[in-house]
Amino acid sequence: MAKILIIEDDKDLNAAYALILNAESHTVQSAYNGSEALVLLKNFNPDLILLDLLMPVKSGVEFIKEYAKSGSDHAKIVIFTNLENSPEINEALELGAYKCIVKSWTAPRGLIKVVNDLLSEPLRAQIREN
Repeated sequence: MAKILIIEDDKDLNAAYALILNAESHTVQSAYNGSEALVLLKNFNPDLILLDLLMPVKSGVEFIKEYAKSGSDHAKIVIFTNLENSPEINEALELGAYKCIVKSWTAPRGLIKVVNDLLSEPLRAQIREN
């Protein structure tokens, strides 16, 4: 299955997403802000990154900027946020995020279908769902 990095500052949500995705045989790593994620990426090369935008230390947008500088663009970055129609979403998509999904519209169990659909799509679709 796929390697997935979850970058979500809400520890309960992060744990729930990891549990669900691990149960589907995905290899999952978790970070609680953009800085932690950048450290993890030195030894973990994910296929998919689920990224919250509003986090302490380093936001989702700041993470994308630094990730782009690293020269790695293997992973699909999916914005997973409760923001809707915000400048942060537009900026993240312009910086290379693959898609935006609103958390409140996706039950934790629905995450399995979302992830499987995303992994089957070709890279760089730039489709926005909100």
